[in-house]
Amino acid sequence: SSSSSAPGCRRHDVRLIVVRKSGSRSAPLTCHRAKPAVPIVGRYRIIDFVLSNFVNSGYDRIYVLTQFMASSLIHHLNKVWHISGPTGGFIEEVPAQMRAGQDWYRGTADSVYQNLNLIADNRPRDVAVFGGDHVYMMDVSRMQERHLDTDAELTVAAIPVPAAEASRFGVLQVDSDGRVIGFAEKPDTPSEIPGRPGWSLASMGNYFFKRDVLVERLRDDSVSTTSSHDFGKDIIPAMVSEGRPVYVYDFGENRVPGSDPSQPPYWRDVGTVDSYFDVNMDARRQLPLMDLYNRSWPLRSAQRNYPPARFNSVGGRAAEIEDSMVCEGSIVSGATVRKSLLGYDCMVHRDAVVENTVMLSGSNVGAGCRIRGVLFDKNCSVEPGTVMGFDAEADRARFPFISAAGIIVVPKGTHIPRTGPIELAGDIATLMAQDEVAQEILLEHAADIVTSSRTRHSFDPVGPRFERYGSAPSDTGPVPTLTSERAGNEEL
Repeated sequence: SSSSSAPGCRRHDVRLIVVRKSGSRSAPLTCHRAKPAVPIVGRYRIIDFVLSNFVNSGYDRIYVLTQFMASSLIHHLNKVWHISGPTGGFIEEVPAQMRAGQDWYRGTADSVYQNLNLIADNRPRDVAVFGGDHVYMMDVSRMQERHLDTDAELTVAAIPVPAAEASRFGVLQVDSDGRVIGFAEKPDTPSEIPGRPGWSLASMGNYFFKRDVLVERLRDDSVSTTSSHDFGKDIIPAMVSEGRPVYVYDFGENRVPGSDPSQPPYWRDVGTVDSYFDVNMDARRQLPLMDLYNRSWPLRSAQRNYPPARFNSVGGRAAEIEDSMVCEGSIVSGATVRKSLLGYDCMVHRDAVVENTVMLSGSNVGAGCRIRGVLFDKNCSVEPGTVMGFDAEADRARFPFISAAGIIVVPKGTHIPRTGPIELAGDIATLMAQDEVAQEILLEHAADIVTSSRTRHSFDPVGPRFERYGSAPSDTGPVPTLTSERAGNEEL
């Protein structure tokens, strides 16, 4: 049984609620899936990090609150995250149900308010409310110990970030005892840490509340006509301004069992495409910034029945892999992969060169391609001889999604011919046309895109397990080699 149920353990009665947010800044990755369901580091989903942290820390009663594009997230939870036992532990997804009226979740605080019945059913002493869209390793029990030792009504996990980046976060000011004396959500001019110029103390979006305080606050907030019903914008600033006992937990002091004491804790917000790309690059480094090999703190995810990764020599041309991660079921055949991360079930053909690139599962790069600085969503195909990432002006004219840092982002199921318009899978094009961020970008590039008129779906992988079927285009199912014939003249 988990330590959270052991007799005498101070955290035995905690229930966790993980709140999911929409990810408009992560288009097109989140046009068709919740941000916590986005694949990351080759074989995981973002939500696997927070759930692994809680399970490894001994907490086994968890609710995952969902709302936007939750199908793939729920599918992943049902397939992977089953816990049960004599302690009555569970991980349950809770879709928005309008239990408190006719509104969907109006904010993070409102999402918990609309599910106060879950707290009443379990009668916990404390409630942890954690975001489901961050990447980090954390022993959660250390944070609760701080919460109990200070007798706080609310404890906020925090980490120093460069002041230039702090406008994306809630920024705290604390006294010498760690009591929060100021809080501003996403301020234009973030306050800096005294004695540490250029740095601000940012909220990680992870909270421990006393149950009664949380319930009282949420009920009062629910009837407010001026509130945005958000923890960072409303609940926390009000408690701080009233002088309530709100304390900070310094994430920099957190160490998980089995970790290197000299390595600082790792935490990244993946709120933008560039931050998401950076997390993948952090994982594939020769000396990774986060330890995925810690046997005492396993990162759990789906187990797939794919063969080991394979590296072939073709016609005397050996596969070359440098400072990269390649997941199970993938094949690099006489190609070069440098400083990149390849997900499971991918194929890179002879004489192709892939550099500084993230490729999610089921994708296929044709022979002789030159790829640099690209983020491929799942099940993408690139025609032989295609060049991407070497001419910024040409790339911006051809590819609609390019991040602030210049990373080309290829939507799920996209086919890229050697020249001419890229081809979006029909189902993804429809969803992106309904996303206000993606829609605007697509309209600007309408002349550079066509939509598949065939039955090809973005769910169809084009990786090595389909190689044996040949390369002829077909409407009856996925094929491994997609030629320019697949790109018709349809308008988006």
